[in-house]
Amino acid sequence: LWHSDSSFRPIPAKFSLLSARVVNPPGGNTEFADMRAAYDALDDETKAEIEDMICEHSLMYSRGSLGFLDYTDEEKQMFKPVLQRLVRTHPVHGRKSLYLSSHAGAIRGMSMPEARLLLRDLTEHATQGEFVYVHKWTVHDLVMWDNRQTVHR
Repeated sequence: LWHSDSSFRPIPAKFSLLSARVVNPPGGNTEFADMRAAYDALDDETKAEIEDMICEHSLMYSRGSLGFLDYTDEEKQMFKPVLQRLVRTHPVHGRKSLYLSSHAGAIRGMSMPEARLLLRDLTEHATQGEFVYVHKWTVHDLVMWDNRQTVHR
């Protein structure tokens, strides 16, 4: 699932890194999608529509979409949804980007079906080939990325 690391936490991960120690011979590539370029490619009407939207991100939503549904009350409390802006502005350079993740399952003020359709449509837009880099791993590779501007899988 396309995701941004820890978007389900009140303070999500800024950066992540992976280091290859063993590489699976038939593949195991990691794909990264540029949420800045995806945002830039949206039409002005869509940008205006989504500018102030607030999403609910939950680990339970993303896991639930894979069939993991049996959570204890303690886990449900621990992974309550957190609010994240759908459009974020990078604090250093000021560039806008989409903040999508498989953890996003609702948008404040929208019905569940409407929100999930919009999130699906935006994710499909943002993960088109023109916005995606595929890293083909070799042993000892080290890849770092900014979770505020990318999603990966």
